[in-house]
Amino acid sequence: MTNKDTKIIEAILFASGAPVDEKDLKEKIKDKNNIENYLIDLKDFYKTRGINLLKTGTKWSFRTSEELSSELTIFKTQKRKLSRAALETLSIIAYQQPITRSEIENIRGVQMGRGSIDHLMEIGWIKPSGRKNIPGKPTLWITTDLFIEHFGLNNLSDLPNKEELKASGFLDKRAAIATISDLANNDENSQSNDNLEQDDENNIDDFIQDT
Repeated sequence: MTNKDTKIIEAILFASGAPVDEKDLKEKIKDKNNIENYLIDLKDFYKTRGINLLKTGTKWSFRTSEELSSELTIFKTQKRKLSRAALETLSIIAYQQPITRSEIENIRGVQMGRGSIDHLMEIGWIKPSGRKNIPGKPTLWITTDLFIEHFGLNNLSDLPNKEELKASGFLDKRAAIATISDLANNDENSQSNDNLEQDDENNIDDFIQDT
């Protein structure tokens, strides 16, 4: 490890934020014919240390030793609070997908800014899915696999249908929207409503389809 060429290679690999191609290392040393021997020596030297020298394809890099990887894993929980608009948008997309932005606005009864869509995309719960074949060709939106995983669903058919919402007392758009939150919080219990009104039932027809 006292060879200058070896030290040069070691310094380059330490300083690099990405794997370095072997031919680039070769250009930096004097004894180019011994590049393979230098790299093997370095690999042997670091094989029992906290970092190891690894070759991937034609590139070399230092990586944390596999036996230490679990000790260095950092788990961070980041809470994200959805706005009412974003939650309503997510719920409508979940039930009516694929759906356009203007169709979401028609169901909600209000215009919406880009914030809700952008936030849901950033979280990874919705994604674009082509364009609707109408004038202007607006983007169609659908939920993602991450949405299904986050809310503990096997698939979208696990979302409650209209009859299930009726049985749980969810009879209007706002209440139906709230079921998305309930799916993520199993400790909340729904109250049955025995006094169902026809207007309430009709109210939900434009939000959710029978499954």
